[in-house]
Amino acid sequence: MSELVCKGICKKYKEKEVIKNIDLTLESGKIYGLIGRNGAGKTTLLSLLSSQNPVSGGEITYNGQNIWENKEALKHICFSRELNPTSNNGVGTLKIKDYLKTASIYLPGWDSAMAERLVSEFELDVKQRMGKISKGMLSMVTIIVALASKAEYTFLDEPVSGLDVVMREYFYKILLEEYAESGRTFLISTHIIEEAASVFEEVIMIKKGELLLKENAEELVSRAFHVSGKAEEVDAATEGLLKHQVENHGRSKGLTVLLEPGQQIREGYDIKIQSLNLQNVFVALCGIGEK
Repeated sequence: MSELVCKGICKKYKEKEVIKNIDLTLESGKIYGLIGRNGAGKTTLLSLLSSQNPVSGGEITYNGQNIWENKEALKHICFSRELNPTSNNGVGTLKIKDYLKTASIYLPGWDSAMAERLVSEFELDVKQRMGKISKGMLSMVTIIVALASKAEYTFLDEPVSGLDVVMREYFYKILLEEYAESGRTFLISTHIIEEAASVFEEVIMIKKGELLLKENAEELVSRAFHVSGKAEEVDAATEGLLKHQVENHGRSKGLTVLLEPGQQIREGYDIKIQSLNLQNVFVALCGIGEK
C-alpha cells in the first residue's frame, strides 16, 4: 500500500498564504473528492501534490521519498489540469494529436490504446487546434490525459467543466471502470458536488487554504442534519451542539448540526429534522454563515 503524504505544507505568493499548514495523507486505491469554494486553494493544492509547484514550507512524500524534483516518485503521479489555451503558454497553437503526443512523452505509463479509444468515443478531431475547440472538448482532452496516464495517483481539476449531462455521466462511468480494473487513486476537484458525490469514497474539504476535513463521504453525510422550527425549540433541541449556517426567520430558526460520536439531537421538541446530502453539508460548512 503506497501513500502520498503532506506534512505541514504551505504555499505563499509574496505575502499571501494560499495553502496553510496542511497535513494530509492519500492512501492508494481510493477515489477522493476535493471540494471548496472558489479561491479556497484547490488547484494550488493539486499543483503542490504533483510537484508542478514548489511548497513554501513543509514536505510532500511518496512512500517516504520527497517528491520535489524526484523523477522516480513523480512517475506515479499525474495532474491533468484544466486547460486554458488562450493563455500565453503555447498550448492553443498545438493540434490535439500533438498535445496528446507530448503527454505520452512525459507520462511513462502512457496507454496509447486507451487514449485512441477515448478519442474515438469522444468523437474528437485530433487535427483541430487546442485554441479552436470548445470548453467541453478541452475537458475531454484533460480526461484522456488523466486516464491514459495510468498514473497510480491521478488528479483532475474540474474534469467535467463544459461537458453536457450525457458526457458527464459517461466520464463517471469510465472513471469507475478504470478504478475497478486498476485500483488507481483518483483525486477529483469539482464544483458539481451533488452529481459526483456517489463516486467519492472520501471527501477532502478545504476552506481559505486550510484543511477543514477529510472523511468517508457516507459517514460524513450520515451525521449531518438540518433542524428547523420555532427558535426556542430549535435552540433547546440542539443545545451543546456545534451549529452551522444558522438562519433566523422571525420566530423561526433553521440550522445545520454535524454530530460527533455520542452526540444526538434532543427529543421531545416540536422541530423538523432533515437528512442532508454532501452538497448541503458543504454549503453549511463553507457557506455565508448566520443570516
